[in-house]
This record gives sequence, structure tokens and C-alpha cells, in this order.
Amino acid sequence: MSIFDFAAGTTPAAAETGAMCSRKACRAQASWQLLWNNPKIHSPERRKIWLACADHRDWLEDYLQTRGLWKETLPLEDLLAPRDPGKGR
Repeated sequence: MSIFDFAAGTTPAAAETGAMCSRKACRAQASWQLLWNNPKIHSPERRKIWLACADHRDWLEDYLQTRGLWKETLPLEDLLAPRDPGKGR
């Protein structure tokens, strides 16, 4: 299962999927998504996503900010929520 499955809505509810934190060796359930890109290789509008548990959110965010890669941190529900085409999301 990948993050693309989550984005496509092909998985059960977030709490049941076991979306795991991206921090090395962490197996905790993720509750945050950290959006980032590397301006040296990605176009400005592209966003890569790391998932973070509550314990590692600050560490992963700091890692990305220190390298100038961090763009935004959002709750994981925002990624998993069904999209309403009428709202322009």
C-alpha cells in the first residue's frame, strides 16, 4: 500500500489503514503530512509528502526546514478526505 492509494481513495478509513510515520524505524500511526519539494530538482508546484506521527512531526519538520525543503504541514485527514469537485480542491 502506498500514499498514492490513500490519495486515490482506494483504501479504508485512515484509522484502519495503518498509515505509518516516515521517521526511520518508527511504526507509529501517522497523523500529519509534511509537504515538501527540492527546488533543485522539482518544479515549484510539486509537493512530495512525508507522513509523521505526533512524536516525530517536529523532528521531520525541522529536518526539512533546515534544508530549505519544507512547504507546509497538514493533518493527515486532509489527504484522505474525499474531494468535492465543486469546491475547487
